[in-house]
Amino acid sequence: MKIIIGLVGEQAAGKGTVASYLEEKYGAAKIRFSDSLFDILKRLHLPPRREHLVTLSEILRAAFGEDLLSRVVADDAFSIPNELLVIDGVRRLDDLATLEKLPEFRLIAIEATVEIRYERLKKRGEKPGETELTFEEFVKSHDLPTEKTIAEVARLATEKIINNGSREDLHSQIDSLLRKFGVAKVASHQ
Repeated sequence: MKIIIGLVGEQAAGKGTVASYLEEKYGAAKIRFSDSLFDILKRLHLPPRREHLVTLSEILRAAFGEDLLSRVVADDAFSIPNELLVIDGVRRLDDLATLEKLPEFRLIAIEATVEIRYERLKKRGEKPGETELTFEEFVKSHDLPTEKTIAEVARLATEKIINNGSREDLHSQIDSLLRKFGVAKVASHQ
């Protein structure tokens, strides 16, 4: 039986860290909502800056439906043979409505304080410009169209992980949830 875990959380809350842990320790396949956006930006020779991702997402959703990216993710989920799949970046109610139709879908909210998230963002420098972002700019980015509904979607999660502590604490919370779901670590990684 395939289990599909959707992750919702604000920027730098730890969704990617959770997804990577599930991939490494549980053999999960990983899909990010932004994968198709990164693909398009790369093809257009545009840097994967946050503002480009937001603009592209808004244009595509306006032209092809608010649930476009979730339909792409759902189609990808069906084509992946792994028994465990993690979807990083559920952010909109339309996305959730599409994904909830998938068998054995579970939504997990990842939460961390704004100060911790800002420090993580500065350290990781995942996207161009992140390391130069001021705290005020970071807080203001929560008002972007792609960020506004995250809290509303997170309230609908059946599970929650508070990620304000150590990486070991995060891993412990993940392991506890996966035991609850009846999923074991991949034998070579235990």
